[in-house]
Amino acid sequence: MPTLELTEEDAQTVQQALTIIERSMATGDLLSTPDMTRNYLRLKLAGYECEVFGAVFLTTRHRVIDNKVMFRGTIDGAAVYPREIAKEALSLNAAALILYHNHPSGTSEPSKADRDLTARIRDALALFEIRVLDHLIVTDNESTSMAEQGLM
Repeated sequence: MPTLELTEEDAQTVQQALTIIERSMATGDLLSTPDMTRNYLRLKLAGYECEVFGAVFLTTRHRVIDNKVMFRGTIDGAAVYPREIAKEALSLNAAALILYHNHPSGTSEPSKADRDLTARIRDALALFEIRVLDHLIVTDNESTSMAEQGLM
């Protein structure tokens, strides 16, 4: 599937929507359902031509603290370091997080590498009592929740 190409007008609309959503996130009340999280991440990652990997950092009550794209890669992969995710989670005093990354190829099916990386990150963060709630793989047209597929 080709990468979504946004017109200038579409890019402005997406940016306006992200601004509204991120303003709401400042109160910590947004992303309260899996569908809201999926829609937000699809907007956030729309148009990326390279793979990016990030995390939504959450409080003990799963309110949003911050959302960060932490790693950028090439068209088919990104180097991800569990240590850096742990450092960021600890600096934000996060109790939980939702991992995400995009697949510019257009398929949201988790690869073996995705499953292995998720397990490594989950195990590393468990040492600090930080829970990984989900790992979403996002494309322009769909997203897959590893938690919903029983892979977490």
